[in-house]
Amino acid sequence: MASPQWRAPQETAPANGWVLYDRDCGFCARWIKIWLPTFKRHGFAVCGLQEQPWAEQLQLPPEQLLSDIRLLKNNGGLFSGADAYLQVARAIWWAWPFYALFSLPGFNQLLHAAYRSVARNRYCISHSCNLTP
Repeated sequence: MASPQWRAPQETAPANGWVLYDRDCGFCARWIKIWLPTFKRHGFAVCGLQEQPWAEQLQLPPEQLLSDIRLLKNNGGLFSGADAYLQVARAIWWAWPFYALFSLPGFNQLLHAAYRSVARNRYCISHSCNLTP
């Protein structure tokens, strides 16, 4: 679900928006590194949530700021967690079937539950797999 709107400066806006992640999480950093070329090719910029102006502009308490991956679309829409993944998939032609399937009831709940489980345990995964940011 989209959060309140925030508009970024258009002169610096990528075509589709910003993927914002916890740059201090080894799991997140590894995941972003794998997907970075795809994100760039499809008009997404990638930034750490800890970087300015994101932490300041999103106006979230610190414990909420880093709780999820976020997608800030350049039209002002803000999506988090599994919804951020769905919105990115929607913008990439070959990932659109993922968006279509996991937008359906049942599949959508499954995606959100899986995302929440991984997000809750990402620091344990990072530590266990020796993934450094």
